[in-house]
Amino acid sequence: MTVNLEVAEGVGTIRLDRPPMNALDVATQDRLKELAEEVSRRDDVRAVVVYGGEKVFAAGADIKEMQRMDHAGMVVRSRALQESFTAVARIPKPVVAAITGYALGGGCELALCADFRIAADNARLGQPEILLGLIPGAGGTQRLARLIGPSKAKDLVFTGRMVKADEALELGLVDRLVPAADVYAEAYAWAAKLAQGPAIALRAAKEAIDTGLETDIETGLAVERTWFAGLFATEDRERGMRSFVEEGPGKAKFR
Repeated sequence: MTVNLEVAEGVGTIRLDRPPMNALDVATQDRLKELAEEVSRRDDVRAVVVYGGEKVFAAGADIKEMQRMDHAGMVVRSRALQESFTAVARIPKPVVAAITGYALGGGCELALCADFRIAADNARLGQPEILLGLIPGAGGTQRLARLIGPSKAKDLVFTGRMVKADEALELGLVDRLVPAADVYAEAYAWAAKLAQGPAIALRAAKEAIDTGLETDIETGLAVERTWFAGLFATEDRERGMRSFVEEGPGKAKFR
């Protein structure tokens, strides 16, 4: 398999495994969607890490495979490509990308689907599709602009340039830099901590934030209001408030 899933302590690790550069061919895209949908369903997965291994996250699409496609073929395939990445973005649980080495093209777009991005201090990120006479096709023109703003996104997309880890952090493209050897451990620790949190409330928070970014504020507020009131029907809310009153903040143990 070009993408594998490992589950431990409530954390599901979706691991790209297509050496040497984790090129995202059609089979990898389809497998990615399959595993994203699986972790979305599984009750034993409470948070997710997307990881490419110690040397590289993903260096982009399989260009040799793409070169063989014509317009008609890509009209069909482009939808499936976007659906694979959207399946990752729609995982209703906290998702962190653990970025080592290159995260370019589709690799960068995959990282954009996560809620949080932890990168190696020697990582390189970018959207180089323009250098092939193309534009990003797996969400890069949309998620990148929403994350770092339109002007900064246009700079990266128009030029196709790679950015080093420190600039990626400055741009807001990644959220934390750590030594390369520590990337997965840091990402796993982030996910493991959230895996102990209130699962339904975390799902509600993610949906409310993401919906708000994709629509007008009134719709976003309506989603927030609905989830906020609905959470009063959960055991986690009862447990969290009781713990706060009896023990003080931050001591609740959620199921």
